[in-house]
Amino acid sequence: MTRVAWIRTGVVLGALGALELACRAGAIPPKMVIAPSAMAGAMVRVLAAGDLGPHLAQTLSAVGIAMAVAIAGGFAAGLVLHAFPGLRRAADPFLAAYYAIPHFAFYPLLIVIFGLGPTPLVVLATLFSMAAMVVGTLAGLDRVPRVLLKTARVHRLSAWDEVRHVRLPAAAPHLLSGVKLAVAYAFIGVIAGEFILSTSGIGHEIAYAYDNFDNARMYGLILFVLVLVSAFNATLYAWERRMQRRRST
Repeated sequence: MTRVAWIRTGVVLGALGALELACRAGAIPPKMVIAPSAMAGAMVRVLAAGDLGPHLAQTLSAVGIAMAVAIAGGFAAGLVLHAFPGLRRAADPFLAAYYAIPHFAFYPLLIVIFGLGPTPLVVLATLFSMAAMVVGTLAGLDRVPRVLLKTARVHRLSAWDEVRHVRLPAAAPHLLSGVKLAVAYAFIGVIAGEFILSTSGIGHEIAYAYDNFDNARMYGLILFVLVLVSAFNATLYAWERRMQRRRST
């Protein structure tokens, strides 16, 4: 581990330790927040109970579809906007203000259009996460070194070969940043949507536990979501580091 990674780990462990001590000492009432160790125990009990399977399957399937559509659609949109500067100038103000729009306000409208079920959740999460992939794609393509593009022209590469062998490898770090943001926003969109009107899913289970003052189950599920998203992002981070090592050799 690098020095930065050790510092980051130390900060996280220190914050968890301070929260544990504050909860155990009674400085924070258990009706508000339970100790991290209690959260971990509650998460284990929730998973061991075996009743979370259908909810987890619905949430992960909706997140997976939203991620796939957002990443593929955002990447394609970014390529088009980068290829047509006039269209990009027209779209830039909308991209800059995109996350100022309260996307969850459209959820009732999506239910009217698509009905109850996972479809409005997928649409909401896709809308919420696609812009991050568009911005990441544009940032990566804008930062391709000109010397690489000149080299591609010297070797008379076709447009497709230039994109595949020059532009995409050079833009990969920014593309992966867009992917990581799209993953996070897809989880946020689906789980927050399940909070509002869904009758199943991890978000619904968290909201149901909150409404019934079941803090142990609520925080156990929240911790499970955090662990799941962190594991996914850690996998992407490891893949990114591996690509960087290959480029440096």
